[in-house]
Amino acid sequence: MNDDATGPDRHPADPPRAASGCPAHADAVPLSGLEYQQSPATVYQELRRAHGPVAPVLLDGDVPAWLVLSYPEVSFVTSHDDLFARDSRRWNQWENIPADWPLLPFVGYQPSVLFTEGAEHQRRAGVITEALEGVDQFELGVNCRRIADELIDAFAGSGEAELMSAYAHPLAMRAAVEMCGMAAHSTDTDDLVRDLRISLDTAEGEDPVAAYVRVQERIQRLVKDKREGPGADVVSRMLAHPEGLSDDAIVQDLISVVAAAQQPTANWICNTLRLLLTDDRFALNVSGGRVSVGEALTEVLWLDTPTQNFIGRWAVRDTLLGGRRIKAGDCLVLGLAAANTDPQIWPDGHVGAEGNGAHLSFSNGEHRCPYPAPLLADVIARTAVETLMERLPDVVLSVEPEDLVWRPSIWMRGLTSLPVEFTPTLR
Repeated sequence: MNDDATGPDRHPADPPRAASGCPAHADAVPLSGLEYQQSPATVYQELRRAHGPVAPVLLDGDVPAWLVLSYPEVSFVTSHDDLFARDSRRWNQWENIPADWPLLPFVGYQPSVLFTEGAEHQRRAGVITEALEGVDQFELGVNCRRIADELIDAFAGSGEAELMSAYAHPLAMRAAVEMCGMAAHSTDTDDLVRDLRISLDTAEGEDPVAAYVRVQERIQRLVKDKREGPGADVVSRMLAHPEGLSDDAIVQDLISVVAAAQQPTANWICNTLRLLLTDDRFALNVSGGRVSVGEALTEVLWLDTPTQNFIGRWAVRDTLLGGRRIKAGDCLVLGLAAANTDPQIWPDGHVGAEGNGAHLSFSNGEHRCPYPAPLLADVIARTAVETLMERLPDVVLSVEPEDLVWRPSIWMRGLTSLPVEFTPTLR
């Protein structure tokens, strides 16, 4: 890690620090509230109109940050690690952050691949990449079809289901843990889904820091088990890699791998199902419509990308970005969803209509998702959507589209529930 990094070397479970007043830009807008939760695109448009490509915002607890809204600026930030780095210990606001801050699990510095830089990041990311490259995509598709059929069998006879909890989340988690060599017991997968969701959301009455610690403890057990009994899986390949990462490093990196494999993929599945069930362009072709499914998957990455914001980058020194003076240590939130709908790249307003892969949904630059990960996520999501449509060809929403509720998360774009009904079927 860079010697000039500043701020605390903190773990989410470290003791609290006293909070004090946070100076913020006079025009800063909170990234929270019902309007943001339900219609973030509208908020992004208003911020872009009022502030340009980089807007002052307030995170939970009125903590100041910059939201990077435009496609060119997000691409620039993610391509210039020398100016905007990943080590969060640089943050100039740490003295104002309490230990129970809801966003701490994914902002507080941890010795994981997410926060490493330079040669160390390349080393850690290389281990993950090679471990993921060992996943056979055909075999993954077969396994996902099996998992999908088992989940659908559990509710197909009832004629109704809530697809977030009964299908999308457990499917993505079971696929992820099987790739990692973890036995896909329902208790394990359900607990991991719950704790990952809590750690990413800011719902009242939940403790994201404690949830993150539980995720870490479960992954620690998995690494210990694989050290004692390796197999043909991602964890065993990471443990056997010539780089010789410590078990603690592998635990930290696996948390990132599992979280990235499960939460965004589950929301990608359900956001695509929502599009297929609510958009007339797809309605006529939805029954077994593989072409339509592919188009919908791509359009969702442009319009309702599962990871809508990513925190973040920290300015290495004073600089200018999008006409804003960014001070050393300032936090920049990467507005992936806002960048994907930037009118500069969609001048005619036909966002997502051309189905190309130039979106920023998997980020960009050295810290983007490692190469095999987007391909594996596509296999999981495509298999999940196609299998459901083939098995339940007359599936429809059981509520009005406008009654669907989005998660209270500034990171994830996903529904709290997706209730559907269909003709009961038995295999």
